[in-house]
Amino acid sequence: VPLQASGGGLVQPGGSLRLSCASSGFTLAYYAIGWFRQAPGKEREGVSFIGTSADPRTSYANSVKGRFTISRDTAKNTVYLQMNSLKPEDTGVYYCAAEGTLIRSSWSTSTAYDYWGQGTQVTVSS
Repeated sequence: VPLQASGGGLVQPGGSLRLSCASSGFTLAYYAIGWFRQAPGKEREGVSFIGTSADPRTSYANSVKGRFTISRDTAKNTVYLQMNSLKPEDTGVYYCAAEGTLIRSSWSTSTAYDYWGQGTQVTVSS
């Protein structure tokens, strides 16, 4: 599944960004989608998850609950990650990942996903 992540950039603390995860040729509604991030020198960590369109429950890492929102637009074949109240510790490369048969309890485990996008850089700094 070819995935394209976009929307990253430089933002001041307290600002907002919206990341997009799109696919050309594959219907993302059939896939569970996870957002991960990786800061320099740190392991990749799960940020948020949304199930397939048939079961669109969401999950969030404790560090982003109340600030980030994941959503789908099936008409645009895109999954979004709205990030508000950004903090410097949110800085990193953000990746979207897709999996067709994900066990929900493993949503934050990177090895549970077979398909990955190329990543988009998010920098939160004044």
